[in-house]
Amino acid sequence: MNWILLIIAGLFEVAFAACLGKAKESTGIETTYWYIGFLICLGISMFLLVKVTQQLPIGTAYAVWTGIGAVGTVLIGILIFKEPATFWRLFFIMTLIASIIGLKVVSN
Repeated sequence: MNWILLIIAGLFEVAFAACLGKAKESTGIETTYWYIGFLICLGISMFLLVKVTQQLPIGTAYAVWTGIGAVGTVLIGILIFKEPATFWRLFFIMTLIASIIGLKVVSN
């Protein structure tokens, strides 16, 4: 169950980064709504991270959380914000995914 919560926490990290990107693109009251979304996603992500670190090793949990956030944010950047999807960007995203899986495999 802790691993599922950790994945959800990582997805909320992706969501708060996406909210920042959308806030940068918007104007007026819409910007405020994106910042509120950022704060809500940030709070949920941190709460879940704190909860899972009570059972999982902090080094593993934090690395997986940031890895999910990094991979997800790059993918959101490519798919939503039209950032370039070069070979090397995708190659290093794949190495991050392999590292996240590796940490899960070697952790108790």
